[in-house]
Amino acid sequence: MSRFSNPLAASAAGIAALFMLAGCAKSDTQSADTAAKAAAGAPAPAAAATPNMVSFTAREFAFEGPDTIPAGLTMIHLTDTGKELHHVQLIKLEGGKTFADFQAAAKDMAKGPPPSWIVFYGGVNPPAPGATTTAMQVLEPGNYAVVCVVEGADHVPHMAKGMMRSLTVTPSSNPTTEPTADVTLTLSDYTFTLSKPLAAGRQMIKVENTASQPHEVVLVQLAPGKTIEDVGKWVFDMKGPPPGKPIGGIPAFVNGKNSFFEADLTPGEYGMICFVPDAKDGKPHVQHGMTTQFKVS
Repeated sequence: MSRFSNPLAASAAGIAALFMLAGCAKSDTQSADTAAKAAAGAPAPAAAATPNMVSFTAREFAFEGPDTIPAGLTMIHLTDTGKELHHVQLIKLEGGKTFADFQAAAKDMAKGPPPSWIVFYGGVNPPAPGATTTAMQVLEPGNYAVVCVVEGADHVPHMAKGMMRSLTVTPSSNPTTEPTADVTLTLSDYTFTLSKPLAAGRQMIKVENTASQPHEVVLVQLAPGKTIEDVGKWVFDMKGPPPGKPIGGIPAFVNGKNSFFEADLTPGEYGMICFVPDAKDGKPHVQHGMTTQFKVS
């Protein structure tokens, strides 16, 4: 059985390898309010919604963070204090299922697809060890699992080493208004579509999934002379120096669960890639052509 047959066991396999051998460059990605200021003399716009701030700390092989948070617009900060790369993959447990149910099901997930009550819900992609990354999304009330499926050099997902914990999201009156984005990135089967080209400088990117299955976005700064196709090939054999380094993005999430992240780009060649395994054949979406490359001037 391909190691990409189970999203929980492998959705971050490619990004993990790329991060590990790309030198783990420190990310300074931070979410920010990009709403335009009112024009002179015009009525002031309504104040932007203030997100609930949540922080997780990752190390080998555990998370530190809250057990319970309120629902609504949430900015998640992830700090890696370990030596390996870690991310926060949020899993919503539907149908009244609990974290105990998830733990029991996880024992059998290596043998086949996860049960239907497991919903990929986004989260935060890895920072370099010692650094912090952020992402923002609206969280609904319910039971969640916080897991890391990034693989180490032994190709064992960190979740299999116990890196998972429960999270309860309680009803609240917190705002659910999404932030204003500079660019919208739409994920489909199997393409990335930007509402307008990304430019040099800092910009807020809204990521929306219009497909019937989970997708992710890994934003990669390419090495000179390399292509995003080189990245897709390299992660499977890891021969020679890496053709790029990841600089942000959102882990796997399903249709209708928009996420936001900020990118601060300098001139150069970039690409986007998705390593999530396909619902039909188990192949990572990069093998279905889910890549795109662009130049920032």
